[in-house]
Amino acid sequence: MKHAIDPKIDCVFKALLGSDSNQALLIHFLNAILGEELKTPVVGVTIINPYNEREFLSDKLSIVDVKARDAAGCLYQVEIQLLTHPDLLGRIFYTWADLYSSQLQNGDQYDLLKPTYSIWLLGENLLRDTAEYAHNFCMRDVNGWSCFNAGSVWLLELNKFDVGQIDNEQQRWLKFFKDGEQLDTELLPSWMETTEMRQAMTTLRTFSEKEQAYHVYQARQNYLRVQRSIQIEMDKLRTGQELALAREAAALAESERERLAKESALAESEQERLAKESALQREAAALAELAQLKAQLAGNAQKE
Repeated sequence: MKHAIDPKIDCVFKALLGSDSNQALLIHFLNAILGEELKTPVVGVTIINPYNEREFLSDKLSIVDVKARDAAGCLYQVEIQLLTHPDLLGRIFYTWADLYSSQLQNGDQYDLLKPTYSIWLLGENLLRDTAEYAHNFCMRDVNGWSCFNAGSVWLLELNKFDVGQIDNEQQRWLKFFKDGEQLDTELLPSWMETTEMRQAMTTLRTFSEKEQAYHVYQARQNYLRVQRSIQIEMDKLRTGQELALAREAAALAESERERLAKESALAESEQERLAKESALQREAAALAELAQLKAQLAGNAQKE
């Protein structure tokens, strides 16, 4: 190719899976990711928001996710997210809920609801406590039992994806999105030798060799670089604020420990004072009792 093209850049991603000419790719991708979760494989879709090259030229905030509906009415959302942030999980589940609820209009019955599937490819790690790259969230009780199929949310963390051998179509797609920028169209690896992967490379070649398409790609790449820089600065500020708060909390904790230590020392001193007073009172009482006994013995001796 004339230029290396990263399939994770949003305009390329949407051209791959969100253009009418690549419906077969979207169908293959959905079946590869969702797999046995689907009662029957997806055989046809209608793309609700198809890719439009001109929208990326004129609007840097274009909607870049892919939304589609199959013949049964099931809804699909596919999105690439290169940058993570603290509120991303909230956004992911909110957009799924918003798409799911959008099926009903005023007066519609709940039996019209169809399963809704949301697939997110993530360029940065989001779930820090697990090394697994694929995560499937759906509605079940704590024992794993489900009484209602509302669909699911898939998170696929590309940085964690590292397999030596491609064993299935899901892995093939993930490796393509992770390593696609390094692929040579003249010398494709064996795992790319499928009809779908060759079609995907044709889309990358279009961005590489077509002047206007490459201009769109560069514009989106530059925009994402700026966004990345802003995110890094925000993370630094957030980290700085968190460190300042942590130092303030540590100082307050130390001050509180000192206050408690002083109170403990005062309490101990007070206990010692009270103990001494009590001992003196007992000693005085014993002396008074002894003096009384002596006086009584002296009185008895005089009577005799």
